[in-house]
Amino acid sequence: MNRIPAREALARLRAGNRRFATELHNRGAVVSHERRLELAAAGQAPFAVILGCSDSRVPVEIVFDQGLGDLFVIRVAGNIVAPSQVGSVEFAAEQYGTRLVVVLGHSRCGAVLATIEQLQRPAPMQSRNLHTIVDRVRPAVENLLGTGLERDPDTLVHHAVRANIRASADHLRHGSPLIEQLIENDGLVVVGAEYSLETGEVDFFDGLPPDHEPIAS
Repeated sequence: MNRIPAREALARLRAGNRRFATELHNRGAVVSHERRLELAAAGQAPFAVILGCSDSRVPVEIVFDQGLGDLFVIRVAGNIVAPSQVGSVEFAAEQYGTRLVVVLGHSRCGAVLATIEQLQRPAPMQSRNLHTIVDRVRPAVENLLGTGLERDPDTLVHHAVRANIRASADHLRHGSPLIEQLIENDGLVVVGAEYSLETGEVDFFDGLPPDHEPIAS
């Protein structure tokens, strides 16, 4: 199995996001008919796992200017971590040897906004399923209330989004014996990142390896 080290995978994502944000991407080259046939015959070997939010404004392959077979993408509202998401990361890491996992949140996340609203103005929620999402975001957000941040709603949301990303990344690092073992012994890296809806840029800010400077592509 030809494993791409986490540091190289991170550099690829950074380079791809730079292309996207500066509109230098070439979608045709990465979703071609030839590439589709190649993957159908040879199988997949994604170089990164992305646990991202389901928000329609954050299409992961486009944001990172990647194509068919490049990324193993898990999307769920609020980029929360539940057992099925942990299992999906385990599957990609073990089955395909993928050594970079990115928890990708984004500015003004609706799930985070809904959680803040519920904490500030509690009200009965009609959907039990929606409540489970809010409950998973809540621990990362509730400690920010009462700190003075609530006087500046935009700043509160910014900090809450990042706190939720950190919590999800930490859950992945410590919520699975398999993932813990791969981190300890086999080069798996779990990082947190935030996508800006306004600029199109991704900021990798949590859990970066010491030698995280991009490699020239």
